[in-house]
Amino acid sequence: MQARVRPVATHDGTTPFEAVHEIPPSLEPPSRPRRELALTILGLAATFAASAAASWELSVRFADALAGRDHAAAAALVVLFPIAAFLVYGGAVYQLTRLGYFLRVARHEPASRDALDRLHDGDAPAVTILVPSYREDARVVAQTLLSAALQDYPSKRIVLLVDDPPDPATAEDRRALRDARALPRNLRARLLEPARRTRAQLARFEDRARAGALEPRREAVHLARLHREVAAWLEAQAASFPVRGHSDAFFVSLVLERLRRDQRARARALEAGAAGLFPLTEEALRRGYRRLAALFAAEIETFERKRWANLSHEPNKAMNLNAYLALLGRRLVERDVGGERHLVDAGEGEDPDVAVPDADYVITLDADSLLAPDYAARLVEWMERPGHERVAVAQTPYSAFPGAPGVLERVAGATTDIQRLIHQGFTYFQATYWVGANALLRKAALRDIAVVEEERGFPVMRYIQDRTVIEDTESTIDLVARGWRLHNYPDRLAFSATPPDFGSLVIQRRRWANGGLVILPKLLRHLASGRASLGEAMMRFHYLASIAAVNVGLLAVLTFPFSDAVETWLVPLTAVPYYALYLRDLRLLGYRAGDLLRVYALNLLLVPVNLAGVAKSLQQAWTRSKIPFARTPKVEGRTTASPAFVAAELALLVHWIAGAAFDLAAGRATHAAFALANAGFLLYAVGAFMGFRESAGDLLAGLRAPPAAAPLVQDELELAPALTPAGGSRL
Repeated sequence: MQARVRPVATHDGTTPFEAVHEIPPSLEPPSRPRRELALTILGLAATFAASAAASWELSVRFADALAGRDHAAAAALVVLFPIAAFLVYGGAVYQLTRLGYFLRVARHEPASRDALDRLHDGDAPAVTILVPSYREDARVVAQTLLSAALQDYPSKRIVLLVDDPPDPATAEDRRALRDARALPRNLRARLLEPARRTRAQLARFEDRARAGALEPRREAVHLARLHREVAAWLEAQAASFPVRGHSDAFFVSLVLERLRRDQRARARALEAGAAGLFPLTEEALRRGYRRLAALFAAEIETFERKRWANLSHEPNKAMNLNAYLALLGRRLVERDVGGERHLVDAGEGEDPDVAVPDADYVITLDADSLLAPDYAARLVEWMERPGHERVAVAQTPYSAFPGAPGVLERVAGATTDIQRLIHQGFTYFQATYWVGANALLRKAALRDIAVVEEERGFPVMRYIQDRTVIEDTESTIDLVARGWRLHNYPDRLAFSATPPDFGSLVIQRRRWANGGLVILPKLLRHLASGRASLGEAMMRFHYLASIAAVNVGLLAVLTFPFSDAVETWLVPLTAVPYYALYLRDLRLLGYRAGDLLRVYALNLLLVPVNLAGVAKSLQQAWTRSKIPFARTPKVEGRTTASPAFVAAELALLVHWIAGAAFDLAAGRATHAAFALANAGFLLYAVGAFMGFRESAGDLLAGLRAPPAAAPLVQDELELAPALTPAGGSRL
């Protein structure tokens, strides 16, 4: 991958160049969106034609069954028809979002380098990046913080929201808390020397400008040299960074190498300007100095809400974020109230113990996610454009880290990347959902949906609802009900880790499946207001209801004893365009053709997991009590799978094999073949994704003793040397 530099003729002549990077083919949009649009339209036409034919045939068979008093066949068709209809609905939604995605890609014009550089001209909107953390692997969090700190954006603050108990009971927890608190300090130390160097060079430039002593060509040579010094620093960081796996290698490529290439490209452009190839202006040079100084000027700190009794202590990510959001723009002091520490507003003239600067925008960033260096700049620039004042959330739905070594992580990552395409298509229909792993939030919109509630006798502000464990999804409905919009930026600028083993994947996907049915009534009230289009209603409803409907429907189809007399080849034909386009998208994203079958096997494996999440939704709707927030473990090593889920997978496998045998005995050959094929896929999934030996060990361990909680912190937490203050020569 190499950087190219091309001259740019801007409207004001202030920026004479821009850096252009080549990125891996799997990370860039398809080069021929019109071809994809044509294929999608063809797929939709085929789907609707097959659906119409299947509906007619099933209707005729139902009428014949009623006329012949074949009640068993009529009952089977009553079960089959709505299931088939919802599956066709889901396939149509996928193809429509694909259509919307490629229409957006064809029309997308990313902001020019000139537009992004103008953010350094004056008072750019203040951005605070919040990273909620709870007993995380310090190495993982360190990479996330550094990707946030090296955002190519002025006026940025990074806050690590440490949610560990402030008074740990064990040595392991004390060590984890100590390491979390040390991360911002170590990162500040790492950035100290380049921050001083670039800040001093900016000050000297301004002195020369005030004195009228600027010589543009000499300044260009000097600024180019400074860019090369920064590039050398980034290269040293990349060389010294310990690469233990594909996520480490991708961090180096996405953040350090990408910034290094940009610095070298800008240096070459400045040297070309110094040689007289294009004019250099004082404003363009000032931007260059300001941009370099801003790159290392991030404020980085920690905040621990549980240190104060009057802040929310609800054990979930939403309230960790809410506790800090409520403090933006406030000056606070610590008070002793009845032996408890409280954080209250400072009085007039009183020196604050905690001063929280205000922010125009907030970026929420999961502790295992990475941002490309231009994430903040591109999204803020878009949000600040005229006509976007009522956009509450802008984001780039995250992609999976490429290059996963394990088959489960790769296939689960493939489903994540397909979901990114779907979410991008949602935006075409004004049906965007907030994806909480990374998002730029307008503070004014958060205040518009905020409510004050009581917790343990203290008033707490809720900007982000924590009623369910998918807090971003419910907050989406709150925002659109108040007239706000949400937007998915088409570029690929955010990435997040995929669980590498079945134990951690269960925790993540069960949480994702929990909450949709609880939020559905709120969505239906919004749709009943008449403010949503048909396309928006279609997309939003499917997003909330599909996990429950598809998994229950699949179990019903495999369990209900359908006779060959009611089955038709037209129903499976309706799914052919869906799977053909899904396969094409996997290939466009850099995956293998065989991964389509592996994705199907993974989805079968996740049926019990998804149904457990749906059951939790129903439990919450019935009891009206919150479900505990289960965090996905972000640790090295394998996460033990719950014996209950291992047993459920084996029971499902036995059930389908036995069902196929009973079908054969009863003469239902088609249904038997379908059940046996799915049993084969599930058997493959158990072996490839769970592991026969590992599953047996997890199951036996559960039978011998109550299951132990999965470890949330490594036994040995080791900070990456490149992020610690030791070894100052690397600066």
